[in-house]
Amino acid sequence: MTGTQRRQQLIEIGRALFAERGYDATSIEEIAQRAQVSKPVVYEHFGGKEGLYAVVVDREMSMLLDMITSSLTQNRSRVRLEQVALALLTYIEERTDGFRILVRDQPAANADGRYSSLLNEAVNQVAHLLAGDFARRDLDTSLAPLYAQALVGMVSTAATWWLDEREPPKEVVAAHLVNLCWNGLSHLEAEPGLSSEWNTGQARGSAG
Repeated sequence: MTGTQRRQQLIEIGRALFAERGYDATSIEEIAQRAQVSKPVVYEHFGGKEGLYAVVVDREMSMLLDMITSSLTQNRSRVRLEQVALALLTYIEERTDGFRILVRDQPAANADGRYSSLLNEAVNQVAHLLAGDFARRDLDTSLAPLYAQALVGMVSTAATWWLDEREPPKEVVAAHLVNLCWNGLSHLEAEPGLSSEWNTGQARGSAG
């Protein structure tokens, strides 16, 4: 196994263990044991458990943020909302271990890698888009951050719930989330559907 292959193996093993047990309960000894290498090999690649954890979190954060960002930069408002919801649900579906790591308690030294910081970035992007929409409709643009917090918070909370439920299918969950976001409680559609066609193959390719 080449150095690059060994590094990738250790990342995948660390990712699985961190998702299963959390940061504190995972040891270098167990990572090395699963990889069938000595502990010094792990230290050589990452300097220790914290270094390996930082690499795992950085990869998951980058992947999820890329999926969300690409969804926000295309199409009209409702379709963007649909694709953001589907991007998050698709990430959870295909990289469950990675999502569990992001939403777990993390070491204080890695505060920038928390799920909350990723959501803050998403809120900033959504607020920017909403401000443009509000301006075109002569609405108060100063309220865009408030609406962005509400939209991202709703989608994030529902997605975290879906992590364990996995029912109904993600397309149905996304359709109902958009139904609530777009129509409001007083104008809910009886049987909402997605107006966009989500390219799940593209999402899988992004998840790599």
